[in-house]
Amino acid sequence: MVHSEFCHRITAENKFQVYHDLMREKVKHIILVSSPYDAWVMEEDCNLSERLANEYRGLNLSSPPRLTWISSPEDIPSALEKRPADMVILMSGLAERELIDLKQRIDQFVPDLPVVVLTHREVDSSQLKRKNLDHCFLWTGDAELLLAIVKLTEDKINIDADTREAGIRNIILVEDSPSYISSFLPILYRALVQQAQAVIQEGLNQEHRLLVMRARPKILVAETYEEAMEYFRQYEQYVLGVISDVRYPRNGKIDPSAGVALLSEIKKESKDIPLLLASSESVNKWYAKEIPCEFIDKNSPLLLAELHRFVSEHLGFGDFVFRNKAGVEIDRAHTMYQLKEKLNQVPDDVFLAHCLNNDFSRWFFARTETELACLMRPLTPEDFDNSVEAMRAFVIEQLHNRLHQRQRGIVVSFKENDFDPQTDFLKIGEGSIGGKARSLAFMFRLIEKSNGLSKKYHNIDIITPKVLSIATEGFDSFLRLNDLGYLADEDFKDDEVVEICLKAKLPEWLKSKLRIYLEKVKKPLAIRSSSLLEDAQYQAYAGLYSTVMLTNTNPDIEVRYAELAAAIKKVYASTFFQSPKSFSRRVKLRTDEEKMGVIIQEIIGRHYDEYFYPAISGVAQSKNFYPFGRMKTDDGIASIAMGLGKTVMDGGQVLRFCPKCPHVQPQAANLQELLKNSQSTFYSLYMGDPNLAPKAKEQHGALIQRRIHNAEPTGPISFLASSYLPQEGVIRDTASFPGGSKVLLFAQVLKHGLFPLPALLNDLLALAEEAMGGPVELEFCVNMDMDGSNAELALLQLRPMSSLSALSTVTITKRERAAAFCYSKHALGNAESQDVCDIIFIHPDDFDVTKTMAIKQEIQERNKQMLREERKYILVGPGRWGTSDRFLGIPVTWNDISSVSAIIETFTENLRVEPSQGSHFFHCITTLGINYVMITNSNEEFIHWEWLANMPVHYKGDFITHIQFESPITIKVDGRTAECAMLRPAPQGAEVPII
Repeated sequence: MVHSEFCHRITAENKFQVYHDLMREKVKHIILVSSPYDAWVMEEDCNLSERLANEYRGLNLSSPPRLTWISSPEDIPSALEKRPADMVILMSGLAERELIDLKQRIDQFVPDLPVVVLTHREVDSSQLKRKNLDHCFLWTGDAELLLAIVKLTEDKINIDADTREAGIRNIILVEDSPSYISSFLPILYRALVQQAQAVIQEGLNQEHRLLVMRARPKILVAETYEEAMEYFRQYEQYVLGVISDVRYPRNGKIDPSAGVALLSEIKKESKDIPLLLASSESVNKWYAKEIPCEFIDKNSPLLLAELHRFVSEHLGFGDFVFRNKAGVEIDRAHTMYQLKEKLNQVPDDVFLAHCLNNDFSRWFFARTETELACLMRPLTPEDFDNSVEAMRAFVIEQLHNRLHQRQRGIVVSFKENDFDPQTDFLKIGEGSIGGKARSLAFMFRLIEKSNGLSKKYHNIDIITPKVLSIATEGFDSFLRLNDLGYLADEDFKDDEVVEICLKAKLPEWLKSKLRIYLEKVKKPLAIRSSSLLEDAQYQAYAGLYSTVMLTNTNPDIEVRYAELAAAIKKVYASTFFQSPKSFSRRVKLRTDEEKMGVIIQEIIGRHYDEYFYPAISGVAQSKNFYPFGRMKTDDGIASIAMGLGKTVMDGGQVLRFCPKCPHVQPQAANLQELLKNSQSTFYSLYMGDPNLAPKAKEQHGALIQRRIHNAEPTGPISFLASSYLPQEGVIRDTASFPGGSKVLLFAQVLKHGLFPLPALLNDLLALAEEAMGGPVELEFCVNMDMDGSNAELALLQLRPMSSLSALSTVTITKRERAAAFCYSKHALGNAESQDVCDIIFIHPDDFDVTKTMAIKQEIQERNKQMLREERKYILVGPGRWGTSDRFLGIPVTWNDISSVSAIIETFTENLRVEPSQGSHFFHCITTLGINYVMITNSNEEFIHWEWLANMPVHYKGDFITHIQFESPITIKVDGRTAECAMLRPAPQGAEVPII
């Protein structure tokens, strides 16, 4: 039995990472000594070099060794001096004495260099073996034998280290006949490699396919009884099986029953090791029954086929075959996932028989699943109070855990015949998975490696939602199939692009995979964009593309497929929307260079009556561009809301807090302002009958915006809300206070520790920032019960933020502060420029919070004019720019203001809101380096409305005013201190100051 400490060490090595250290020593260069005739036959007739390369390539092995031919043994020393070799093969008609002398001379140059002999006829290899010639083989022109010789040599070199590090199994072949060794070895190695190939087809990525190949069982060849017993004693706990001849040397002479004695001794010590006796004498079949072990007749014309059958059926290679007591096959499993599924179906007596015979552990060992095999091998019914069902449940649970563990942190290829819905990250198609999917995959790996977090927060499941990624091959195929390349150049409206794409067809190879996916996945889904440039380190296209949410609940799979296909087409269509096209023009990239991947992500949340949503959604940033009080920029900032994350990402009413100072409440002039700016609506998925869905003011399919006071009373509102008591003019930190109205301040989380969100965000941001090499932004959501139990935090997205490092020095003098028409200590950016001569502003007297949609329309039209004239401008106005809530500010999108150079956010007495740092709009602004300035009600900060109003008007709309100067405005933003001053342009005819 393998030591439990070893099993634990393998587990701790995090799946396949231990395999990196396997097979360190490789045969890279072989000196082949032969006559010129043999060399010619090998190269011209056998095409040895090409066939050897083809064997390696066909079996997905590493690079084949280089062959150097030498015609004379006398040339070996000079060849070794020119280029070190890892093995020498002597294809020789040399006499025995000459071979022995040659081996001694080679040892003088390179001690212990493996030397093997290829002969054209059967010889007595025992004398050669005793003189340190490794093995003797019979050459029949088969390149597969040469491959087997190389692998045998590598196995012998690496076996000590590989069994010690990873418990690699081995097969002992006992045979002294060069003829049979030469026949058996290619069969065994081909079975080993084909077994490894079968394992790697279960959905792992290319890296792990190669690593699994390294972890295949090894073969040890013994030619005497003593050598075989030495191998068995040394590697007993790693022996997968023993194949033995009957007649070979024992105690220095040929023993006609050596094989019987060997297998009998092994059977006494290890009853469950599969044994095979091979003999040309049929009488030995009786001895095989006595041992007992399997038997094959060397004289049989089906010898090699019977050897292959033994390897497949008894050593755990090939499918796992379930057999009843009569040996009749009743079912079989090709993969580990299929085995897990079929274990629920086989009868108790069949399951128990396979357990007692260690068939499960042997099958796992053969598939390099050492940890799982270690767990299974010692199991007995007594461990489970003789309950077969309990034993079966344990085996299924361990298999399930291993399937889940081995693919965590890995992008796994989607396999139609072996799709496991528990896989964390699946990929369909070739090409890139896109920026957002890359970040998600990196986040999977990051969480998998952060063992410290799971230990520190042991009562919280830190998870990532399961993802199916459609690589950019799907997008390319979609465009080619429907001839839609023209969409990149034509200037269609967004709804026209959607209509065109919805009429198009998805490629058949993608449709079939999506149907298989939907057969097993019936949870709510978010279909999200993942373009090549999305969430990139520089100029990230965040929030410019579509996301579609589906309930995925219809019992008819064709209806669910139609919904999913339409959602994917909408995401593809968004590649050609006006906003990303405008963004591309701004960053000087071509729209036709962009490619779209798609993410199908399970939505994290819980059911509350007929609705589905998480308790908390939010965005956390490792940099806070607008700190106040004792907060610092590096302390970070988080924005949270109840329900789905659209409230946060669209710049709606949220609660902002610093993870390092969670008790510092949002700034507000008074209690009424705090109440006014608290979250009043939330988003959830309606999971009921679509025909009975309630009508909502804001509705996107099943995604519905609802009022807080309509939330389910037993849902998250019951432990996230506080109570406002108007009679007393106070807020109580409980939702159930009699006579109070609910206000979402998340007091139980931020003040009373119901869930350690601030501390956990601090740790996650620190971990992610170190891994990304710069400031980061995390999207997350939280689920928990009323008492904080059954808690989980799901990481939904990781993206880089615009860094404030390497900022140029900008100095703002007292004189400039006094001369400025705008001054703020809450500015984002870093600038000292004179390239803007235009200001578009909404004067407080012209602002109407109920007319923000009309204001947006005016800005949009003016922006188009500025684009035509290739002029940039400063945009000034009240409220939160880019919000989706038109009562919090002006709901512009990036396309509406794509020519803007700087934005100034002001306030009015009726509209005081905090900047939404976590919104997609804000992310685009910061990515492009657009200066964003906030004017608060501080006495130090100001904007001279009177001066703006007295300037000559270039254009006047119902709400906006456009003024234009001949001289440029001086914009100075110190990114280190968040200070900004905008200076009046020089009078006409005056000299423009040089800055």
